[in-house]
Amino acid sequence: MADTKDQKQQTEADTGSVTTHSSHGSIHCITIIGTIEGHQEAPEATKTTKYEHVLPQLAAIEETPDIDGLLILLNTAGGDVEAGLAIAELIAGMHKPTISLVLGGGHSIGIPLAVAAQRTLIAPSASMMLHPVRISGTVIGAPQTYEYFRQIQTRITRFIVDNSSVEESELNRRMMETGALATDVGTVLGAQEAVAMGLCDAVGTLHDALAWLHSQTKK
Repeated sequence: MADTKDQKQQTEADTGSVTTHSSHGSIHCITIIGTIEGHQEAPEATKTTKYEHVLPQLAAIEETPDIDGLLILLNTAGGDVEAGLAIAELIAGMHKPTISLVLGGGHSIGIPLAVAAQRTLIAPSASMMLHPVRISGTVIGAPQTYEYFRQIQTRITRFIVDNSSVEESELNRRMMETGALATDVGTVLGAQEAVAMGLCDAVGTLHDALAWLHSQTKK
């Protein structure tokens, strides 16, 4: 029994997840923080969320009858676009009640992850950063490269629009804003701005997120 408990605690520490049980039901909580790590490992000193950890968790949550809902805590700093979209697509395809709570920052690929849930809350002090797809390192300056970037950006934009109430024209305008960020294009949105724009459903706290989940699990 002790070994099982130790293994459970180690799993929770490794994956940043926990399942809570109360009279309202059982809620699974996962954290998506730092940089989303894809096929290539991030530098050792970088705080990451590994998509190979999150994907099977989501499948297990959907299939586990003892889990009534999912709470996603988000504080992201961008990362691998393909990996982030893979996680977001799984969340968006879940049948169980899902809610995301943006804490600190929801940057870049963190925005699709936020809106993928059935309901999206943002903490009063949190922000969301909109900007177009970027890449570091050597880039081949060929038409095919720019077409590839355009296709990726289209996929991201379509996903955000399909899973939120934001207008595509406004989303694109904010992404390409040149006067809002130093040495870069894009826009930083405060909590109220993110709600007004349609990216988030409401400003809220952990209590608000859990209250919504509890209301859904009673149905």
